[in-house]
Amino acid sequence: MDKSQQKEIKEAVKDYYAEVARADCSVCASELCCAPGEEVAEKIGYPEQELSCLSEGVTESCLACGNPLAFSDIQEGEVVLDIGSGAGMEVILAAQRVGEKGRVIGLDMTPEMVQRATKNAQRAGVESMVEFRLGEMEDMPIDGDSVDLIISNCVINLSADKEQTFQEAYRVLKPGGRMIVSDLVSANLPQELREDLSSWARCLGGTVEESEYLSLIRKAGFQDVAVLGRVDATDFMLGGECCGTSAQHSTSTRITSIQVRAVKATN
Repeated sequence: MDKSQQKEIKEAVKDYYAEVARADCSVCASELCCAPGEEVAEKIGYPEQELSCLSEGVTESCLACGNPLAFSDIQEGEVVLDIGSGAGMEVILAAQRVGEKGRVIGLDMTPEMVQRATKNAQRAGVESMVEFRLGEMEDMPIDGDSVDLIISNCVINLSADKEQTFQEAYRVLKPGGRMIVSDLVSANLPQELREDLSSWARCLGGTVEESEYLSLIRKAGFQDVAVLGRVDATDFMLGGECCGTSAQHSTSTRITSIQVRAVKATN
């Protein structure tokens, strides 16, 4: 994929999620990825007791395909980075775990989401522990070797340069730091969806095979790469209307939500 194609995809994704932020997520339709609401957040692994402490504006903007925090074992005082932080749900939940001695950075490419997340953090009373930065996952405005844990939820599939994204993730982690992501992968996805910008923006067109996804993580230098869980998302993503996009696919097409953990070497 050339640079002009990457730019076109990035602009389509940026425009879509800016509209999501402005429209309170009313443009979303799928029940797994790109889906708002506390009920959906519970379905994909967020405990009710955690969600109950969040304002309605946060859970309404839950754009996710899993719960990376369920596998993260966050320690008090750690520095956590959320790639594609959206309205700030994971950032707020992580802040409650790192405490006053820790720090959580939310990174998002849309000013509208950064603004919304900042307000949500203020309402949650964790503004002293969090920071939202405007930037792209392929070129993170984060110092190298500065983060203990990276989390991300249904975001890296949106990147047109996943190899660069994982290299950046490796760069900013401290030696021994962990990365835990929830994301979508696919098998036998129709080419028409890969070429559709709307499909890219809705978490589908940019998905790759699971083997390729894991290979890109290892290529960036990560060790101990492991899939912690899988959920078949085919019916949600391709069962007629996927986030407003009708998808024609063969019976061999599969969409899977995976939870992946990887570690940066200590030397």
